[in-house]
Amino acid sequence: MSESSVSALQSGRPPRQPVVHQENQLVEGFSSPPVNFLQELPSYRSVARRRTTILPRDKQSGTLLKPADSYGSHLEGGITKNLSSQSIRKYALNISEKRRLRDIQETQMKYLSEWDQWKQYSSKSWKRFLEKAREMTTHLELWRQDIRSIEGKFGTGIQSYFSFLRFLVLLNLVIFLIIFMLVLLPILLTKYKITNSTFVLIPFKDMDIQCTIYPISSSGLIYFYSYIIDLLSGTGFLEETSLFYGHYTIHGIKFQNFTYDLPLAYLISTIAYLALSLLWIVKRSVEGFKINLIRSEEHFQSYCNKIFAGWDFCITNRSMADLKHSSLRYELRADLEEERIRQKIAERTSEETIRIYSLRLFLNCIVLAVLAACFYAIYIATIFSQEHMKKEIDKMVFGENLLILYLPSIVITLANFITPIIFAKIIHYEDYSPGFEIRLTILRCVFMRLATICVLVFTLGSKITSCDNDTLCELCGYNQKLYPCWETQVGQEMYKLMIFDFIMILAVTIFVDFPRKLLVTHCSSWKLIQCWGQQEFAIPDNVLGIVYGQTICWIGAFFSPLLPAIATLKFIIIFYVKELSLLYTCRPSPRQFRASNSNFFFLLVLLIGLCLAIIPLTISMSRIPSSKACGPFTSFNTTWDVVPRTVSTFPSSLQSLVHGITSEAFAVPFFMIICLVMFYFIALAGAHKRVVVQLREQLSLESRDKRYLIQKLTEAQKDVRSH
Repeated sequence: MSESSVSALQSGRPPRQPVVHQENQLVEGFSSPPVNFLQELPSYRSVARRRTTILPRDKQSGTLLKPADSYGSHLEGGITKNLSSQSIRKYALNISEKRRLRDIQETQMKYLSEWDQWKQYSSKSWKRFLEKAREMTTHLELWRQDIRSIEGKFGTGIQSYFSFLRFLVLLNLVIFLIIFMLVLLPILLTKYKITNSTFVLIPFKDMDIQCTIYPISSSGLIYFYSYIIDLLSGTGFLEETSLFYGHYTIHGIKFQNFTYDLPLAYLISTIAYLALSLLWIVKRSVEGFKINLIRSEEHFQSYCNKIFAGWDFCITNRSMADLKHSSLRYELRADLEEERIRQKIAERTSEETIRIYSLRLFLNCIVLAVLAACFYAIYIATIFSQEHMKKEIDKMVFGENLLILYLPSIVITLANFITPIIFAKIIHYEDYSPGFEIRLTILRCVFMRLATICVLVFTLGSKITSCDNDTLCELCGYNQKLYPCWETQVGQEMYKLMIFDFIMILAVTIFVDFPRKLLVTHCSSWKLIQCWGQQEFAIPDNVLGIVYGQTICWIGAFFSPLLPAIATLKFIIIFYVKELSLLYTCRPSPRQFRASNSNFFFLLVLLIGLCLAIIPLTISMSRIPSSKACGPFTSFNTTWDVVPRTVSTFPSSLQSLVHGITSEAFAVPFFMIICLVMFYFIALAGAHKRVVVQLREQLSLESRDKRYLIQKLTEAQKDVRSH
């Protein structure tokens, strides 16, 4: 290359030299182009400009541009080397190439020893067995045909909601099995004399007799409607069953060779189902996070993906195909609107910026005021309900008693119904992009729904621990007069929330959605009915509803061990109710969710609910004194005290190990190591992100190279024809 070409290359400009000689070379020997022609490619120029400062390292590592002809032979050589370790099915080759490679593999097998042949044969057999097993398990999936039918009619967005509901059913079933195996099964085996074991009762001699008083419900004349109240509120005959914490007033179970420690098993079951839920949710969310990370591309690529790869090929219904068309149009309009708002933000003056931020600050103050009002209403309703629920049932009518029992649940449900409407009205004045409007509204609704449960639990906790100069309360450590078995009463509140939420879902579907569908179908000429329209199947609202129910289950499972079984039955019924509602009463929302985005969003909200559930459980187990009149922890000050008691029974060497692990001398270095590992993975993720950016640039340069080569080839052909 001439000196002018080199100077032009270093300055980033194309070399000023005629290309006739290069075109002739391109025509005469296109399979092996000369180096000076390859140096005119846009990719070579970009790489050369980028690496002018590190040219010596490039000379050591080789040329910047490798011939493309060697790729096929390199790939074939790599496949041939890995034939023994990988399946040919994994390679993106046509059938003839795969057959040829299989023949090569069979030829190589002949020259192996008998031991190597047996290992490869056994490996293939094992892989074939696993594939068959996976195929069999897919046929055993719960609601497989129903979810596939929903996917075919309504797309992957709504299908992801029902798949998420199936996941919660399986999760609650596993949680119930954990509690049943560790707590309930040993008691049943002893109670019904299936095994040669006896109960070890809790010694009450070391406690004050006044703290162990637990008044039992009167067994006199009982009205018929009292059974309905007991069934709906968990009081009466249900309070003495294994549904609640107070039934497990047992210190242990003595078998022939050992004594089963029931308090430790009860605590382990709680920790086990919380840890299992966390690991299971994280495992499922990682898959969605990977896909979500891949989709976080530039806006131009987002447009291309929506136009060329945005269709859902699972749709087989005509109306759903039209809905998908409108959904894609809506997404494109939303993207253009976001682009317009970004341009508007860039052109915004200082006065407009101050005005919009002041307006947002004012509106967020209104949102906080609405949340505070809802929390205060829940606090007042809980206090009122707890103070008046101790009246005798014959002193009030049926409706009054039921209203007082369900007053906190009613207030929470009203707050969850009203606040999303207020948030949706407020968000329009904050001048956000459409996508951010949806995310912020959902985030506010998530916080509202889940925080209401925490407010209820903390209100109960404040009432339980408030003594008001009561000597009995100070003696027992909690309000024994009002809450002789406070764990059971907290479990009853969680039980009422679960039942009331289930009743509201059924009532809305039966008494609102179905009549609304009938009115829209048969009275469509009325203008009021036309404005009202058919009910939309809004995926975020339905997801928030079942996450709300799951959070109640996580909190209440410690105080009501059979609550996961009730939640399992509840979610099974909700699945069929929502399926019928989707098929016959509702229409899908025009704002559809992608399956990958939906799954990640659902699991993220569920993870937030789990974190909020762990907080009150941790405080109640470690801070609030255990009831002295009921439960397996009556001989302990708090629930967590069973752990130091169990550690004290270990051998001295094991005790020293446990104390060393839990000491500050171990915790500080361990925390530092964890921080270093975290920083390493953050740096690794940053490096991977830079590699992804470079690969995207390389793909763009590849397309420019192809356009450049086609242009040169066209010019060369024209030049040949002209001569």
